[in-house]
Amino acid sequence: MAATVHSPIVTYASMLSLLAFCPPFVILLWYTMVHQDGSVIQTCSFLWENGVQGLINIWPRPTAIAWKIIFCYGAFEAALQLLLPGKRVEGPISPTGNRPVYKANGMAAYFVTLATYLGLWWFGIFNPAIVYDHLGEIFSALIFGSLVFCVLLYVKGHVAPSSSDSGSCGNLIIDFYWGMELYPRIGKNFDIKVFTNCRFGMMSWAVLAVTYCIKQYEINGKVSDSMLVNTILMLVYVTKFFWWEAGYWNTMDIAHDRAGFYICWGCLVWVPSIYTSPGMYLVNHPVQLGTQLAIYILVAGCLCIYINYDCDRQRQEFRRTNGKCSVWGKAPSKIVATYTTTAGETKTSLLLTSGWWGLARHFHYVPEISSAFFWTVPALFDNFLPYFYVIFLTILLFDRAKRDDDRCRSKYGKYWKLYCEKVKYRIIPGIY
Repeated sequence: MAATVHSPIVTYASMLSLLAFCPPFVILLWYTMVHQDGSVIQTCSFLWENGVQGLINIWPRPTAIAWKIIFCYGAFEAALQLLLPGKRVEGPISPTGNRPVYKANGMAAYFVTLATYLGLWWFGIFNPAIVYDHLGEIFSALIFGSLVFCVLLYVKGHVAPSSSDSGSCGNLIIDFYWGMELYPRIGKNFDIKVFTNCRFGMMSWAVLAVTYCIKQYEINGKVSDSMLVNTILMLVYVTKFFWWEAGYWNTMDIAHDRAGFYICWGCLVWVPSIYTSPGMYLVNHPVQLGTQLAIYILVAGCLCIYINYDCDRQRQEFRRTNGKCSVWGKAPSKIVATYTTTAGETKTSLLLTSGWWGLARHFHYVPEISSAFFWTVPALFDNFLPYFYVIFLTILLFDRAKRDDDRCRSKYGKYWKLYCEKVKYRIIPGIY
């Protein structure tokens, strides 16, 4: 389990601190962006003067309208996930030998969601600015609602697990934080992690990016070029995600990390609040970049998103064809690795050692972090806070690379050692 990568003390300290500090941080970030002009210093001086009572005072109470917005959005996305047609896709074989089956309808759900949201605004049925105006209450409701959701997931893991890929490690905190089940479902077809990670979390990123854009238009009567660059790049990134959603189901988030606080609360709360925060900042800071700089940033950001996509596409194609494909115009170099499942079966995997994957074992994180920088940099450098997401993402991905390497080392043994000798660097070619 992922919890064992670090020493027990580090593991407990990090888990308990994230459980304790993430919820108030979400509220403080929103409060600083919306009410303190994005200034961390102003928020810190406010908390210094008012202490914990100050935090309690600024913490918005979840309101009926906040719950209504969350419920309507969640129900709409759940309905799209269940009802829209899609191709049958199989996930990777799990440690206990199960193979999850999905319906790939993410792209359709994405277009229906954005078309519906923009349609409601265009025809005057619902003004997205209302979402921004009640953002604090929505985040507050999400914080508490998602905690309850994670408790229910914990109980479900004990009482009614969906597959044999579940179980307790005997520690309540670790079970709650990392999760009990790998593939929790409601009924046979409603996959909970696809809902939390993709249809609620990633979809909310696009919905909120559009919301911030519309709110700035409502305030100023126009949209600044900085906001346009930020919104376009975020939407290109989320479009790329849903285009490649079936590939995401093979990644660590879905195939290895269980459904607990770390993944589910993160996707239900942290993604809508933290990942969208550069756009939230720009609502009240309509920076004018000028056409030339705006185009440079836009092109650089799109290039990074494309490289990130191409890395994933290359590996997916390599796996799909069992190594019988072309990588950068020639036959791929690879390592044939065998491993044993928990059921004692011997399986074979191919490890790609050329193309993007010959540069570093997790090179795809470089364009991912770079693209986040390019949709944040339109905010320029008046305040530090818009860059929190880039810093957080860097820490997250470097930690994920380490966890993935450790997991693969124990899975593949000598073959992984061979792989590391061939692909020496973990993330940044020539450096790390």
